[in-house]
Amino acid sequence: MTLGQAGVNEHLEQAEILVVLDTTAWAQLGDMGPVIRQFSRKKIVIDHHVSGDDLGAELFKDTGAEATGRIIAELANRWGIALTPRIAFLLFAALATDTGWFRFNSVRAETFRLAADLASAGVQADRLYRQLYENERLGRFRLMGRAMSRAETELDGKVIHSYMLSTDFAETGALPSDTEDIINTTLSVAGTQVAIMFIEHAPGQFKVSFRSRCHLDCCRLAAEFGGGGHKSAAGASLTGSLDSVKTRVLDAVYRAMQE
Repeated sequence: MTLGQAGVNEHLEQAEILVVLDTTAWAQLGDMGPVIRQFSRKKIVIDHHVSGDDLGAELFKDTGAEATGRIIAELANRWGIALTPRIAFLLFAALATDTGWFRFNSVRAETFRLAADLASAGVQADRLYRQLYENERLGRFRLMGRAMSRAETELDGKVIHSYMLSTDFAETGALPSDTEDIINTTLSVAGTQVAIMFIEHAPGQFKVSFRSRCHLDCCRLAAEFGGGGHKSAAGASLTGSLDSVKTRVLDAVYRAMQE
């Protein structure tokens, strides 16, 4: 059953509260967007992103948190909810993925203290890592190869960018979700400070992802195109041809790098 169809609405008829986690952007909600719009009772958003849309919900935001999983863990502690192995596993997954597996500059000492508490509750980090990153589909592997082969650098190697086309998914056997984290691989090229990935999900419709490990503010940059996120990681949606979208975005990146 597809999210947003009658079956989902029927299931939600019994719910008193609808909770949205880790986003306030309609563009990220996909098929759940219409469901959330139609939900007539109380809606709550728990998030840590700086920017976002109005979902018609009560906001519980902590932009200083490195992950929404951190906020949920603190709520669980405050309410006296025990950290079962299952809960700890899910919270560790949220914490690890939102911090780039503890390598983003949002990581602080408290991050590792929470990770230690979750590990004490039964999390096996190696098992989780294998499930997330060492269980690749062949289609994703092929898609990654295409993206890497198209990578180009600008500004003496400080900026790296690549793209994926809508036709790539059928040709490689990849899924739209297989694009996750590919952009971070481009940052492994020596000398890069900013990475941009152009992902065409439908003809002429691009998701643009930004990553930064310098002064460039990805959230501010994405906001120029109606997007948002974090200072070091953000995204936006644009329409147009690949060349026109790349020109608009790269011009903005060049300006931001000179500030």
